[in-house]
Amino acid sequence: MSNHPIPIVDFTPFLDKSAKQQAADQLLGSFKSAGFVYLTNFGIPEGEVQDMFDWLKRFFALPHETKMLAPHPDSGSHHRGYSYPCQEKEIQYSDSGDEFTIAPPSMKESFECGSEDNDFMPNIWLPEGVLPGFNEACLSFFWKCHEVEQNILRALALGFGLEEEWFLKYHETANSQLRLHHYPSIFSELLETNKLTRISAHTDFDTLTFLFQGEIGGLEVEDPNEPGNYVPVPPIPNSIVLNAGDFLRRWSNDTIRSTMHRVVAPPGVAAKDGLLPSRYSMPYFCAPDMSTIIDAIPGTWSADQPKKHEPVSVKEYAMKRFAANY
Repeated sequence: MSNHPIPIVDFTPFLDKSAKQQAADQLLGSFKSAGFVYLTNFGIPEGEVQDMFDWLKRFFALPHETKMLAPHPDSGSHHRGYSYPCQEKEIQYSDSGDEFTIAPPSMKESFECGSEDNDFMPNIWLPEGVLPGFNEACLSFFWKCHEVEQNILRALALGFGLEEEWFLKYHETANSQLRLHHYPSIFSELLETNKLTRISAHTDFDTLTFLFQGEIGGLEVEDPNEPGNYVPVPPIPNSIVLNAGDFLRRWSNDTIRSTMHRVVAPPGVAAKDGLLPSRYSMPYFCAPDMSTIIDAIPGTWSADQPKKHEPVSVKEYAMKRFAANY
């Protein structure tokens, strides 16, 4: 990736069915080489994305006491509601799930929501009337992201030579999550001395993540060809940054990369009086049904290329990772 930036894939040929297999092959190829891809023409108009950013900024502009009316539970196993700055920390587990590293606290605040039909992890909203229209905007955008998720999963299945609905049967319950992020203005010295982070280096443990970046950058990904070297992923207008998670890597028998990434001080942005500007982003985490057992998919293993991982329960693995982050 040092000589080749993260690929840009136009999703139009898949959505309009003019060259579905070609777009699917490009998407899968990017995941195999880099674990990341910029996806353009993904199915949500630019204006609707901007509307959601407007709601995000209105929410985070509320007083702390107001945002705490929808508090994220102290236990990370219920990943909904508002998390205040430094409440969450990043945990990076080994494949076995027995070893992990803990990073400094993340200097960000978040709001998380999902499907209203998710009885396992119900939403935690502000009381009615506090920010009229916010709940409805979040839910509407969540379902738009869900539709994008389903199309991406269809494309990945085609890329693997499977029938289009193969991954969808493991994502029937809309177990995914929309997160709204605000990285408050912070003294650059705190990041430079590693006393705080914006988000430390980690992999996602879902199937895949797509990120709507604001105008301020800061996302970096590890170069697969140079471990420990991170390269910037600057915002590209009208695109999402799409990355594979640990579950998809395991499903693919490690033919897909789940790449380490982090959020740092944005390159080329000068601190004013030592303060870095605020940053906003919206990641959407595509998660399998809790009942799913992740095992290598057909065509990714053989007698000559055996399975690299034991089957793993989504519920057990996800709950362990969720709980450790709080």
